[in-house]
Amino acid sequence: PAPPLAEALYARRPFSSYPDLLAQTEYLISSLPSTAKLEVINAHPAIGVNKTNLSALSYAEQGYNKPGAATPNVTEDEETNQTLQRLNAEYESKFGFRFVVFVNGRPRKEIIPVLQNRMETGTKEGELETGLREMLAIARDRLKKLEPEAS
Repeated sequence: PAPPLAEALYARRPFSSYPDLLAQTEYLISSLPSTAKLEVINAHPAIGVNKTNLSALSYAEQGYNKPGAATPNVTEDEETNQTLQRLNAEYESKFGFRFVVFVNGRPRKEIIPVLQNRMETGTKEGELETGLREMLAIARDRLKKLEPEAS
């Protein structure tokens, strides 16, 4: 959980709809101080972590429920997760916060070059904003999956 964001959202309730909640979230994130933005982004689960620690939505979004998500070669899956864990640690060391990407069901192996590219070309400020945008994209995608009940 991200207390600064949760507290700010709590103070703005009630929301007319889930889309309204997302709009308020986007507005509030943009107005948070950097320290609070870091707290928000670090509340996101790291990609490549043990899948038993993920929520049901994160489990699906990280592609674990897709056909072929578990490769026939368990060693390859383990290598992918080890690579992601190593790159996550390098990313966090370089930028000071967690790597966030809207996986959108892609195999975890496809995230490796994305993470590498963002480490090579990103700046701390740019990566923080990118990560927050990615979190909002995840939330919007969840909204689409919940509709029509979300409106």
